[in-house]
Amino acid sequence: MDNPSVNITVEKKSSAFFDVAIVGGGLAGLSLSILLSQAGYKVALFEKEEYPFHRVCGEYISLESYNFIQRLGMNLSDPRYPLIKKLIVSSPNGNFIQSPLDPGGIGISRFHMDYELKKIAVQNGVFLKEKTKVNDIAFDNDHFKILYDSGEVTCKVAVGSFGKRSNLDKKWNRSFIQQKPGRLNNYIGIKYHIKTSFPSDTIALHNFKNGYCGVSKVEDENYCLCYLTTARNLNENNNSIAELEKNVLSKNPFLKTIFSEAEFVFKNPVAISQISFDKKTLIENHVLMTGDAAGMITPLCGNGMSIALHSSKIAFEIISKFLTQKISRKKMEKQYSELWMRQFDRRLKNGRFIQKLFGKEMLTNSFIGGIKSFPFLIKNLIKTTHGNEF
Repeated sequence: MDNPSVNITVEKKSSAFFDVAIVGGGLAGLSLSILLSQAGYKVALFEKEEYPFHRVCGEYISLESYNFIQRLGMNLSDPRYPLIKKLIVSSPNGNFIQSPLDPGGIGISRFHMDYELKKIAVQNGVFLKEKTKVNDIAFDNDHFKILYDSGEVTCKVAVGSFGKRSNLDKKWNRSFIQQKPGRLNNYIGIKYHIKTSFPSDTIALHNFKNGYCGVSKVEDENYCLCYLTTARNLNENNNSIAELEKNVLSKNPFLKTIFSEAEFVFKNPVAISQISFDKKTLIENHVLMTGDAAGMITPLCGNGMSIALHSSKIAFEIISKFLTQKISRKKMEKQYSELWMRQFDRRLKNGRFIQKLFGKEMLTNSFIGGIKSFPFLIKNLIKTTHGNEF
């Protein structure tokens, strides 16, 4: 899939007025654009990259999202997508626990999934602008202007789905941008695709000093290896990813084996810095935030992909009420915020709490060693990371 043969022309002549404009073409932006276009609305979607491309992501999507993705038009029954039903968690010293993973999930790369959803969006009439950086979203006279380098469009509803830390976050000086570096807002993420002999039905979470690394199978015999650690950890290793992996990650015997024996598909890793898990606002200048723009869930609480998809469903239902004049803009914003908080606030809080604890060597070693005798506690922890079908 890294060299797709399907070429789709996405530049369509379009009027400058849309019902909805979405800035950011990740899972939340793509799925929201599909839902809206399937319902008959005129939708513009802006993405600064060109599909397909790799993103830093754990690439495990829980089965809570299965039926929703199928309804979007993507076939998940393809045998290339492994069904993941088991979990291994290891501590930095190599102690580990194993557990069934209920309800489990599917392994699928963002390179592949985003590209498939992009094709569905275009086929449904979404006006897609790739390689386009939006410079501002201005609200005036009950409408928005989406301003980008080569022009502008006007819309009734604007949605921000622009990832972890964008130029718009900085331009608007959003609250999480103002936070001083701390335990929740100064992380780096690194991702590789590898080939290894790890079981295809299992996802592993291997802890190391000030970080953790996930490993799980995706399509085409590849495995996703993605880890999160502090910027300080990298700085202490001469800002060298190779030194970090040798000196810190490889102290975990599981990771030492992977880094010494696996075949690395990428010549260089995909990397992202300044990751923040601080709380974010859901509405900025009347723009509805969804996906990572609304709030990132820590990898230890998993399912960021499912939360992004679910948030698009919530946004679609509320936006549709507004566009059909059943509710006012003020009520749309209020209902969206309330529904989003009801669905995700507790999961995000749990994730931020666990994020502060894991990666501490002595604590993680003790926790993994102690919890092995209490399988019901493991089951309950897994339950907090998975939501209900939507």
